[in-house]
Amino acid sequence: MSVKSTCLISFVLVLALVGSASALVVKSGEVVTYDNRTRIPDGNTIVEAGGTLIFRARVDFDGGDELHIYGTVISEDTCKFPDSSGDQGVKAFIYNGGLWDASDIENRAGGDEASGGGRGDWITLSQGGTLIVRTRYGDGHQFYDPSFWMDDGSLITGEDGGEITFEELEGGAIKIVNGRPYAVPYARYPNPVDGALHNDTWINLSWRSGDLALSHDVYIGDNFDDVNAGAENTFRGNQTDNFIVAGFPGFPYPDGLVPGTTYYWRIDEVNDTEPNSPWKSDIWSFSIPPKTAYFPEPADGAEGVSVDPKLSWTPGFGSKLHTVYFGETFDEVDNATGGLPQGTVTYSPGTLKMARTYYWRVDEFDVIETYKGDIWSFTTEGAVTALEPVNGAADVTHTPVLTWAPGLGAAHDIFFGTDAGALEKKGSGNLGAESYEPGQLQWNTTYYWRVNEANSANTDSPWTGPLWSFTTANFLIIDDMEAYNDLDPAEDGSNRIFNAWIDGFDDPTNGSLVGYDQAPFAEQTIVHSGNQSLPMSYDNSVAGKSEATYVLTSNRDWTINGVNTLTIWFRGTSSNDPEPMYVALNDSAVVTNNNPNASKRGFWTEWNIDLQAFAGQGVNLTNVNSITLGLGNRSNPTAGGTGMMYFDDIRLYAP
Repeated sequence: MSVKSTCLISFVLVLALVGSASALVVKSGEVVTYDNRTRIPDGNTIVEAGGTLIFRARVDFDGGDELHIYGTVISEDTCKFPDSSGDQGVKAFIYNGGLWDASDIENRAGGDEASGGGRGDWITLSQGGTLIVRTRYGDGHQFYDPSFWMDDGSLITGEDGGEITFEELEGGAIKIVNGRPYAVPYARYPNPVDGALHNDTWINLSWRSGDLALSHDVYIGDNFDDVNAGAENTFRGNQTDNFIVAGFPGFPYPDGLVPGTTYYWRIDEVNDTEPNSPWKSDIWSFSIPPKTAYFPEPADGAEGVSVDPKLSWTPGFGSKLHTVYFGETFDEVDNATGGLPQGTVTYSPGTLKMARTYYWRVDEFDVIETYKGDIWSFTTEGAVTALEPVNGAADVTHTPVLTWAPGLGAAHDIFFGTDAGALEKKGSGNLGAESYEPGQLQWNTTYYWRVNEANSANTDSPWTGPLWSFTTANFLIIDDMEAYNDLDPAEDGSNRIFNAWIDGFDDPTNGSLVGYDQAPFAEQTIVHSGNQSLPMSYDNSVAGKSEATYVLTSNRDWTINGVNTLTIWFRGTSSNDPEPMYVALNDSAVVTNNNPNASKRGFWTEWNIDLQAFAGQGVNLTNVNSITLGLGNRSNPTAGGTGMMYFDDIRLYAP
């Protein structure tokens, strides 16, 4: 296989980020706030997708640092670029899904056009990235020479910052001066953040108002669907304030919020002078902790736990004393009574046996009432471990191969079924045969399995393995790219991705190459779901078309369970040359994507195709033997361009 240089841009970026070991990294789910003229730590700052970085006052970056935004950055005052030395300013990169909402950006080294002080490559907006400027943008209200302005990147101005237009400079760079504002009409930035745990029975909800809002319709309820539908019992009124209290007399939920309950809320922005009003916000949520203990450590169902564990938990809402029950069976712990209360939230059960599952519960007492806790479990080290599918996996194929890593046993028994309390024994085996194929499974069904082990040389034998579960998909998986590996072809189980997807290697009429020439051969960074996707470079400069074909050895009946839609997730890069993208079945019927620039989309895009489009071309949907992904004009190959594509999650859905 030849090296695919067109994919290097992504890897260079990843390496650049990984190299910033001392940087501030805001991970998914984290909210990091900097206040009162603080300085961001030296090194490049990374805000991962799902993470939020908030500047509540002036925040300084050292000159030459970089800000990589995949999640959300909010600047509520002034963000100064660069430091007072006037050296090259910080570079900001806003990638797909990233958002920067800034009240005031002060580019002190920016200068004006006449001085030539513009900072080239200062901010880059990738496709799907958004920069919102609410007051001004640098000295002289000017923004100079971003190196890239992707088709789907956007700059939005509002409030005092309405002085922006776009003007192309030499080399395709863009200068932004003297323009008009663009309003964001939706309520956003909920407080508390979406999914927060709120440790009280009242709450003050607030949000940032939409730019066009004159008033707000408020919806709050304990049922997602009701809030989403705007059910009458969730409407809390129309108001001009952008906050509302709940859990006090005279407010929603006057008797107080209920512990152990999740509440949902949304804000519709209203302006009767605007034809698109009201603007519905996302559905946000917060939860009140339960009266029972929660967040056990080790986590419920944990495996490989030390035989000398220290158990801990988060106390229930309002609890004062805690009673711990511990044992080797569920029923023993569930029926236990009369334990000794304690004031601490840790418990040491002593030295335990290896490869055993233990059960425990914590009852909470709040001076008035005792609340019986859930039954938790963990398994100590030395037990079997599920490899595939992992415990709790969803969207599992209907023909899985169950595999596990052996524990202390030399022999094993396999139990499987849909009733966790009555699993059927399905077979036995010895060390070295750690797999089981249950056959064709039902759609959207939860299955349970366990592997018990025995070893006559160990006095603790036999061992009952932990209970595992998985749920099958409600769709038919054609290829999710997860089964491929990097094993040598001479090794048992070798399944390299370019041996399954046949490309144009050594075929002068086909300009495609699947996979990479060095392991890992599948793409493991740019993925839609799971751990891998299919990378395919295309070169139509000579062959005129580039395609890869996958021959189906199973799932050939594309009418099962009433499926009627083929779904393919794809992603290109903005540097790709535009080429028609198509899919073919049985090397005959072809459907072309209706977007001529689909190959340039730099974010994951879902492509849904009605199967009748293939049936109408003569394909027998009960016997589909191959699927082909391609770039170019298959029926009339014409010399074209080059690029890199990624494909993932090829599935069939029922109505």
